[in-house]
Amino acid sequence: MKKTILAIIASGIAISIASCGGQKAGAENSSAENDSLAALPTVYYIKDITPENLVRIYEALGRPAEGNVAVKISTGESTQSNQLAPALIEPLVSKINGTLVECNTAYEGNRNTTEKHLKAIEEHGYTAIAKVDIMDADGDTILPVANGKHLKHDIVGKHYTDYDFTVVLSHFKGHQMGGFGGALKNISIGIASSNGKAYIHSAGKTANAAEIWSNIAEQDDFLEAMAEASKAIIDHADGKILYINVANNLSVDCDCNGNPEPAQMGDLGILASLDPVALDRACVDMVEASPDHGKVHLIERIDSRHGRHILEHAEKIGLGSQTYKLVTIE
Repeated sequence: MKKTILAIIASGIAISIASCGGQKAGAENSSAENDSLAALPTVYYIKDITPENLVRIYEALGRPAEGNVAVKISTGESTQSNQLAPALIEPLVSKINGTLVECNTAYEGNRNTTEKHLKAIEEHGYTAIAKVDIMDADGDTILPVANGKHLKHDIVGKHYTDYDFTVVLSHFKGHQMGGFGGALKNISIGIASSNGKAYIHSAGKTANAAEIWSNIAEQDDFLEAMAEASKAIIDHADGKILYINVANNLSVDCDCNGNPEPAQMGDLGILASLDPVALDRACVDMVEASPDHGKVHLIERIDSRHGRHILEHAEKIGLGSQTYKLVTIE
């Protein structure tokens, strides 16, 4: 399997290239530079989006998903939404004997009650490929947020603590409130119960889903609250977690939108990492670096919502690094 390593600094500028076999890319690369490169978190990348490549990129991470495995996906608001196709994810979910997990939404729609959510999940084809668990069907539970600026805790689906390992399988795309949705959004808003979603959206002002829209936080506070909720999940997982983003159907709208804008740029591929900050940053960088002229719509959505701020706050509170190396698997 041929691999190429490309180091990216936070501004998205390439600083060094080396081979996986340890050969220097050029005589100008010093030992110190190579040591610095080796210390960076790795983001793996495969261009072709296939079920087989989803399994390959999971295996490249080198962290086996063992025990009772939760596979956190977005099940999608409607059949018009751009959620990941069951046929794409089935081989990976089967390989790790995973349970597809979700929580109910905090807005009126097809997934705000367990009964409606399960019906939508069946309609979207997920019950045909794996076990499914609505984690807040029996209520919620509290996970602490250490030294949070906005949140004292995270309110998650009660069943989440039943799982030994979490595979965060995200559809990377735009988002009408966060600018973009990737790994950090999937473990914060996604694992939060309905009331937990209100707590994050209000940056700690209310934990009542019925009060969510009258208590929406300032934009940067909301993004910071998402990062802090992510911290609760990552601390709880204690290393038994990994992250995969599938960058396809790149609409400016999230899968929570039942009638999203059509994608105006082409698919980018599959990316994966043990570092969620590096992973989401790599996806944003890849959008910006794409030669696809349609990227302007997604970039405008990210910029207009100050979307990169979640990465800044997540890095600040120790969730990962915006500096990474990209390993392309061919």
